[in-house]
Amino acid sequence: MNVILKNIQKSFGHNHVLKGIDLGVENGEVVTILGPSGSGKTTLLRCINMLEYPDSGTITIDGLTVDATRPHKKNTLRLRQKTAMVFQLYNLFSHKTALENITEGPIVVQKIPKKQAIEKGEQLLDLVGLSDKASHYPHQLSGGQQQRVGIARALALNPEVILFDEPTSALDPELVGEVLVVMKKVAREGITMIVVTHEMSFARDIANRVIFMENGVIVEQNSPGEIFTNAKEERTRAFLKRITPEYAYEI
Repeated sequence: MNVILKNIQKSFGHNHVLKGIDLGVENGEVVTILGPSGSGKTTLLRCINMLEYPDSGTITIDGLTVDATRPHKKNTLRLRQKTAMVFQLYNLFSHKTALENITEGPIVVQKIPKKQAIEKGEQLLDLVGLSDKASHYPHQLSGGQQQRVGIARALALNPEVILFDEPTSALDPELVGEVLVVMKKVAREGITMIVVTHEMSFARDIANRVIFMENGVIVEQNSPGEIFTNAKEERTRAFLKRITPEYAYEI
């Protein structure tokens, strides 16, 4: 297993958001997480790389384990360095070009020589179809282009796992497709991906496994074929019926 979560608990005040999440993700696996708003999906992602500290439980990535009740600062930093996150709202540096956004992490955090980082950054811009936008600033790019830069930025860190937090939800519908194309390309590279999304086409066509969360627990998980045509839990079927009428169930 590349990622192992054991009994991840997280509360905000009296709101118990994550209620004992256990999850294992294989190396190179693409896992999508579905569920209604407030089910804990984004909090789970942020706990995996400890942008949010879980109240309890353990997180293991690539053999490194951090106990949330006794998080060692050095190990927490090492754990974060094994992940990269693609945010819903891009989170690009507004005063840096597309290429500079991609190379910032490798140069500043990983201490990679600038020339090497730039070469890799240019390769990644080509991968996401933005070779001609290297010197453009975020305000000169569409939302879809900014998100593609965000994906290239994540790839530049050579992470063990990339976490995607609803990467298309802030985009106009006509821009969603261009980001999904890039995500599919990344998936085919064999990179471990955990994707919170409402894009059923991505979950159905690209994911190895689909997880349905509600009220802070994993209700059901299975292959896309099983989830979309033969979901076992009524709560899963009800959710899918609401958002994907073409996969309607008799409930």
